[in-house]
Amino acid sequence: MILARFFAGGFRSPLVVAGMVIILALAVLVPVLNLAVPRGSAFHMPDYLVPLIGKYLCYALLALALDLVWGFCGILSLGHAAFFALGGYAMGMYLMRQIGSRGVYGNPDLPDFMVFLNWKELPWYWYGFDSFAFAMLMVVLVPGILALVFGWFAFRSRVTGVYLSIITQAMTFALMLAFFRNEMGFGGNNGLTDFKDIVGFDIAAQSTRVGLFIISAAALIIGLVITSAVINSKYGKILAAVRDAESRTRFLGYRPENIKLIAFVLSAVIAGIAGALYVPQVGIINPGEFEPANSIEVVVWTAVGGRATLVGPIAGAFLVNAGKSWFTGVLPEYWLFALGGLFIFVTLFMPKGIMGLLGLVRRRKSTPVDEMSPDARADIAPNAAEQQQ
Repeated sequence: MILARFFAGGFRSPLVVAGMVIILALAVLVPVLNLAVPRGSAFHMPDYLVPLIGKYLCYALLALALDLVWGFCGILSLGHAAFFALGGYAMGMYLMRQIGSRGVYGNPDLPDFMVFLNWKELPWYWYGFDSFAFAMLMVVLVPGILALVFGWFAFRSRVTGVYLSIITQAMTFALMLAFFRNEMGFGGNNGLTDFKDIVGFDIAAQSTRVGLFIISAAALIIGLVITSAVINSKYGKILAAVRDAESRTRFLGYRPENIKLIAFVLSAVIAGIAGALYVPQVGIINPGEFEPANSIEVVVWTAVGGRATLVGPIAGAFLVNAGKSWFTGVLPEYWLFALGGLFIFVTLFMPKGIMGLLGLVRRRKSTPVDEMSPDARADIAPNAAEQQQ
């Protein structure tokens, strides 16, 4: 009963429900256009687009994870790529164990990169990854435990603001340097690749790619339901109170460090699941996924879509990455400049992102300016409040 009431809170927002419907429609439409529509038809979706859109779904789930802590808790994390990559490596280790003797060197126990580096036996931390259930457990536990330990020390030390952002970025940078080392046993610079199958299905088969796409869409919908339920719960109200007035919330008897820690761990777990779904669709995981620039990109997606909206970061992830796919094909050397310019533009002219802009347009159409609150008038015209005075 309690759980039913909790998850019912995930459907309170019409905007969130609309987002779920759109994702569900995408989960149905893409497989139908790819598998059922003849290849010669103008409506046929090419095979390469299925994993590409599936990758966008994983990015959207990652942006949703960041929005939970940044938009609703005020924690600007510049290290969420670390949780995403750790979930990806857990999945990659399972996929590598499934190769068995089909690798280049034919070793049934050791992945090819370990044979090449003259490893004699499988490291202890690779044990269990021949089991899908164990690997999925690690997808959740590894990012969750890292977030728990990191957050426990950071929040109890009352590290906030830009200082917290810096140490989260330092965390992902340190992990990137560690995973680049061959002696760590994760493939070094090349990472993990050359996957063959997943739970017995050929990973290169189009039907498997479509299945992974549908699972990614389902994971995004579930993530949206869970985060929306959290935000609409009593805990969500306390979370917003910590974001807006942490000292006052502490004065009222709450422990802000515990409130933030729960959200941070949940966000890390969601990011890890996104990484696990990402790897089999792109076919590789390497230390480059830890790069701090990747975490900054997630912040851009969230800001463009509109933080503290849940649906906004999902839209931002799709729009920015679709633009990236197009831009890097036409003018690849200028993409980073375009991304930086987009972030500056959004910060200066669209501080509430796309969802905030749509909300302003909707309010302007439905309410005369004279009847709006001073805050709403100030959003539409920054000088409106001053003119009224």
